[in-house]
Amino acid sequence: MAAHFGSRLRKGAATTAVAAVAVAALSASQAPGVTAENQDRQAAAGATSAPDATSGGDAASGGDATGDSPYYTDLPPLHSPNPSPSPTTGTPTSPGGTEAGIPATVLDAYKKAADELRGSKPGCNMPWQLLAAIGKVESGQARGGRVDANGTTIGRILGPQLDGNGFALIKDTDHGAYDGNSSYDQAVGPMQFIPSTWAWAGRDGNGDGVKDPNNVYDAALAAGHYLCRNDWDMSTQAGLHSAILSYNNSQDYLDTVLSWLEYYRKGTHSIPDGTGSVPSHRSDDGTPRTSPSPTPTHPHKPTHPHRSTPSPKPHGPGDGKPTEPAPDPTPPNTPPNTPPNTPPSTPPTPTDTVDHLEDAGTAKLTAMAGDAFTQRISTRAETKAGKAVAKVRIRLTVVGDTDATFTGGEKVATVITNSTGTAVAPALNAGEKTGDFTIRATVLGRAVSGLDYKATVTARAADTLARTSDTALTCTPGGEFADQVEVKATYKGAVADKVAATATLIKSADDATANDKGPYFKDADGNAVRTLTGLETDGDGLLKLPKLYADDTTGTFLLRITTTGGATLTVELKVAAADPSTSPSPSGTGTTSASPSPTA
Repeated sequence: MAAHFGSRLRKGAATTAVAAVAVAALSASQAPGVTAENQDRQAAAGATSAPDATSGGDAASGGDATGDSPYYTDLPPLHSPNPSPSPTTGTPTSPGGTEAGIPATVLDAYKKAADELRGSKPGCNMPWQLLAAIGKVESGQARGGRVDANGTTIGRILGPQLDGNGFALIKDTDHGAYDGNSSYDQAVGPMQFIPSTWAWAGRDGNGDGVKDPNNVYDAALAAGHYLCRNDWDMSTQAGLHSAILSYNNSQDYLDTVLSWLEYYRKGTHSIPDGTGSVPSHRSDDGTPRTSPSPTPTHPHKPTHPHRSTPSPKPHGPGDGKPTEPAPDPTPPNTPPNTPPNTPPSTPPTPTDTVDHLEDAGTAKLTAMAGDAFTQRISTRAETKAGKAVAKVRIRLTVVGDTDATFTGGEKVATVITNSTGTAVAPALNAGEKTGDFTIRATVLGRAVSGLDYKATVTARAADTLARTSDTALTCTPGGEFADQVEVKATYKGAVADKVAATATLIKSADDATANDKGPYFKDADGNAVRTLTGLETDGDGLLKLPKLYADDTTGTFLLRITTTGGATLTVELKVAAADPSTSPSPSGTGTTSASPSPTA
């Protein structure tokens, strides 16, 4: 590994006064002690060096994900983004809003990856903003969000070939499958994985059965798992720094990623795909590290994957770091009177043709608290002429005061329309909050009106109550009932758990008002009460009432239990003087109680 590092050309970012001030201002809180003179390929304080192959690293690349390829060095603005979308244009109006915006599909990929890691690697504490920071530094958020509906980049994003000429020497490991280079490896995709690392770190983040480093969902999930290996915890400085350095073993890289991480944590927002700004300074071009201009760099149309965009300093072939190649000065077959540098028009994507969304037959959305909605939301994307549009990414967002979520506990789901232009949402699960809420469908990367679906969560209910014992409930005057009343609630034959219930000692079968004599419960102070509210069945649908006591009144009395949903059970209680022929029981009830025998 050391031999690889020693053979690299150590081209850091500029060490001008501007760079020193920017790094000090943006990185001090995350990397204390870093100075302009200290910016080199060294481990940060408290961090460990990049791992070797035995610990999940890549021996061929010296242990990092990118083969130590160059990266973008532009720093975020010094002020907080605090984006404030304009009510008319939907674009950020506050300073720094342009840089704070992340293309919709790219942002969705980062958040989905972080969500998956919360379940699969909870100890990693991965913030999606870290993936966004690395995506910014590695590819400018997939060149400003130049991705298709599936999240795959429009044209490959390639780093320079790692032929040892100023970079690591990594001969071809994938037969050119990912980078198109059968001689040497190149960093590939929005997160810039070299093929030898992707071979073991690759993930399928969009569920299409393919692990593609050019797909932002796959790459973001792979990056998250790569950073979380070795039990690193992103909530600690040591774990965070170790993980970032394992991605690219450079102090400058660490500082730059931490700067963007801090910036994105202060606030960000979604912008349409393809409209993001693209950085202009790389770690290998010798230009100063500066805060980017709020004006986005115009993304070029991709042409030849191995030709780099002209930079302020001449470079050799394949020496571009993820930038799109510039078009030929005079493309062939240029129409007459067309300026020689005007790129040909790009055919519209399916997303570009969407005019509106239509409900595709969604039934009424109603579910009981804690249950899954039996209905699924179906949305169809259509052109202005009403023609269905396939391969369009539809985002569905749960809106309102509710704890309802899609399967997996998410408030947002993204689905691609099928051949009929229809996107069917994942199953929706009701939370415990009752009432109405909204699910809003929007088109990712396209400013068309959203489509709202109303949903309702009703209270948990039971339709049947039954005692769990058939033992007679009897007591002597002034005594205590030997058995407590226990009932089981069901709804349509299934256990009805967490159902609200009320128990009242009523006057008669026809008069449900509380009785003023006969059996009673006791409150916390020992006072007699004949109505209990706020009761709830447990996880097995069972409800066991407190002990019952009798006053001096004899006779037959009624206890009525009711639940949400209309289930009602009336239980008979008897208070009678003790029979002299019966031996007193230890409880003093004057009767011997049989052991409860649960009913089916």
